[in-house]
Amino acid sequence: MKLISLCRRDRFRVSAAVVIALALTATFAGASPAVAATIPALGTLDGYDVLAGTTVTNTGATIVNDGDIGLYPGSAVVGFPPGIINNGVEHVADAQALQAKRDWTTAYNDATSQTPPTQTGIIDLAGLTLTAGVYDGGAISNSGTLTLSGGPSSVFIFRAASTLTIGAGSTIAFVGGATQCNVFWTVASSATIGTTATFAGTILARTSISAATGATIGGRLLASTGAVTLQGNTINRDVAGCGARPAVVPSSPIVTAASPTAAPPSAAPPRAAQSSASNGLALTGINPLPVGIPALLALGIGLAFVIYRARRRSSADGASSK
Repeated sequence: MKLISLCRRDRFRVSAAVVIALALTATFAGASPAVAATIPALGTLDGYDVLAGTTVTNTGATIVNDGDIGLYPGSAVVGFPPGIINNGVEHVADAQALQAKRDWTTAYNDATSQTPPTQTGIIDLAGLTLTAGVYDGGAISNSGTLTLSGGPSSVFIFRAASTLTIGAGSTIAFVGGATQCNVFWTVASSATIGTTATFAGTILARTSISAATGATIGGRLLASTGAVTLQGNTINRDVAGCGARPAVVPSSPIVTAASPTAAPPSAAPPRAAQSSASNGLALTGINPLPVGIPALLALGIGLAFVIYRARRRSSADGASSK
């Protein structure tokens, strides 16, 4: 009996050990590995150096190299000239600018959805040397020199939950072959680049972007709903590292949907459509009186009449039975 008991006990211990081992294996096998940052889907944004929602304003001798300036839905691009656009055009409230705003939403959502972050809680980047990855913070700043280390395919994504402030005279340096082409900054509100700062990467700001006098940008300044303000800046696309810009496309008008069949002259004009904030863009069109409302009214009246007749008949039947 003792032998049988010992055998059962040993068998239980072996089974328990196997169960624990399998559980640990499943735990580690199911753990999410670190996800390398990937370049957000840019679409037509690849051809833009500047994009804004309300206005693009420049003072001084700003030079925009190898990229377009886009604006939608605003219509005021001010300061070109004296600002100069080399190998690019202005797209103001046209079909290309509208598409660029749609692509902005896609790129922003792509960048902000990449998980898990490499590091969270970052504040001031000055003095840091960072490798490829996704870095999250609230109000992110750089008051000195940030060094980005990696190869030509290394991707860096910085995500500010509020503002991005690049200090005056600050610098972003690259080692190991990393380039500005693969650096992206998502900003939940607005970004500011200080005087004579040397900045690198593509900013995707939900509100506005402002570059102070003498700041140099190796990348793109792309704002969604607000303004982009320039003051004697130089904006460059790294042709050697990022490749030549897409072909310059002339401006073309926005194509609107065809209007419904015109109503007879005696008919009341259609009610104006309400605007929609889908993807930050207002949708316009026609919103006639819904055709289902008269049908519902008729159905309600008919139902009330049937109930009334049924009650009258029931009352009559009751009276006759007496």
